[in-house]
Amino acid sequence: MIKHTLEISREPAHLAVRNRQLLIKRDGQVCASIPCEDIGVALVDHPQTTYTHAALTALAESDAAVVICGANHLPIAVLLPLAHHSQVVTRLNDQLSAGRSLQKQLWKQIVVAKIKAQAANLSPDQPAHRKLLALAREVRSGDPRNVEAHAARIYWANWLWQEEFRRDPDGVGLNAFLNYGYAVLRAAVARAIVAAGLLPSLGIHHCHRGNAFCLADDLMEPLRPVVDDRVREMYREGYDELNQPGKAALLGVLTQRMRMGEQTGPLMAMLHRHVASLVRCYTGESRRLEIPTPC
Repeated sequence: MIKHTLEISREPAHLAVRNRQLLIKRDGQVCASIPCEDIGVALVDHPQTTYTHAALTALAESDAAVVICGANHLPIAVLLPLAHHSQVVTRLNDQLSAGRSLQKQLWKQIVVAKIKAQAANLSPDQPAHRKLLALAREVRSGDPRNVEAHAARIYWANWLWQEEFRRDPDGVGLNAFLNYGYAVLRAAVARAIVAAGLLPSLGIHHCHRGNAFCLADDLMEPLRPVVDDRVREMYREGYDELNQPGKAALLGVLTQRMRMGEQTGPLMAMLHRHVASLVRCYTGESRRLEIPTPC
């Protein structure tokens, strides 16, 4: 079943629950309801939104991620359910026992997939497209030469073709759209990680001690170009402000059709297969990470 993404940003709302239905109330009246089990991500961007404890509990029990936005309208916090996977202790032991050699091989696969996805976002007629494909072939175990960073410089310099663009995580305009899309993707990846019984803070490559989502940041790297492509498309369609319509359009990334092997499905569903392949690597059943690609 495709999980829905709930966004609250245009008007204040009060979230409550009754009979496992999440109720959205305004001025004391129920204006909408949705089964909690149908919600994958609830994104709240209105500062006057309120919640009952029961609503947050019901969402957590249904494996939904609740994303809270700050004054700049960008996500600043994620409420994730505690893992209740039947083999959570075994999964955590496997994750903690992953050797350095495996982690370096996994990071190589992630970087290669990311660079190829970036190349796919550029026209085959662009010299940068061919440069990126060549760089993908140069990545070694653990990416000791930081080919990823070199590829990123080439990619962003050509992302808008003949228009100038500078990627700035603290920037406005298109950078704000990218930041928002990445934050939504990060929450969805973290949700899939927790559902698989893994720790989102224990990464493959990312390891900052203040980052609670290192593994999510690792696994989302090859999926960032999906957000990039959607933001660029929105820019060409005339979106110039990160308002409610713009955010709603960006949330559509989670339902984009993706392919893994012979199977296709929405990105949010494919994230679980993505994480499941990592679990198989941790258990020694495989050494190949399966990564979704756009259909």
